Amino acid sequence: MSAAQIVSAVRLGADHLEVVGDCEVTVADLASSPTGLDQLLREAEGLLIDSHVIVDDALLAFAPRLRVISTISAGFDHVDLAAAADRAITVTTAPVLSDAVADLTLALIVMTARRLREATDDLARGRWNDGLLGSYLRAKTLLIVGFGRIGREVARRALACRMDVCAFDARADLPETPGVELLPTLVDGLHRADVVSVHVDLNPTTRHLFDDEAFSSMKPTAIFVNTSRGVVVDQAALTRALGDGRIAGAGLDVLETEPPDPTEPLLSLPNVVVLPHLGSATTETRRAMLDCAVDNLARCLRGDDCEYVLALR
Repeated sequence: MSAAQIVSAVRLGADHLEVVGDCEVTVADLASSPTGLDQLLREAEGLLIDSHVIVDDALLAFAPRLRVISTISAGFDHVDLAAAADRAITVTTAPVLSDAVADLTLALIVMTARRLREATDDLARGRWNDGLLGSYLRAKTLLIVGFGRIGREVARRALACRMDVCAFDARADLPETPGVELLPTLVDGLHRADVVSVHVDLNPTTRHLFDDEAFSSMKPTAIFVNTSRGVVVDQAALTRALGDGRIAGAGLDVLETEPPDPTEPLLSLPNVVVLPHLGSATTETRRAMLDCAVDNLARCLRGDDCEYVLALR
């Protein structure tokens, strides 16, 4: 591979880019100069970013030589795929966080079902609550919405807990998984589920997929868990559903606005567990994501095959 100009908008990634070969690497310090990336891209052939860097049509106009965008994330809603495709720019992701997100999903299911938020809040107030009853997981029906890599890992963990697992995915080419019933419609699953766990990409068809109508289709004893993207959920509708008793609880790793306003009503509800977007936050996973993203960048710049190239939807 001939020498390439690479811009890394993630300082951690710059330490790893020597594996790309004889390249000139520039680190964009967006913390001190958030508007400086456009100038650095004028000579760049490769761009390494994370999900906090927004790559839109206006930014790409400054990058006439750019050939590859490699994001250190599984999600890609921060990259304008159509604008990249118009410029023949390859976009890759690093979907190597399935185990970490699936582990966290199961933790949120248990925390919400066993009402651990309420228990720890009581304990912090000096009250020993010996009458707080939750639910266990055995024989409960789990609906997995979005049956990709992460959804399938969640299914494996749920089956180990002896849950009844069903799944809905709008895609038709889903692999069969022993013990998992694939459903034809989302509503079929919402009516049946004791737990709904969301693992879809954010795109125009999934934005506010869970709204007032969806929550009204769920059992009043059901819990809702989201570790995908916050905008998949109409947060105001979820708050209403929880407050009105239309569903029993929620476990969330993502919100519509991150970080949220401290006065966000959802945060004060006792039947909600909210985490600060920790899905991939393990040492092993973050290193694996970085390794994957840098390898993607190197492969595409060399013209080699890469497993994680995105096709334009």
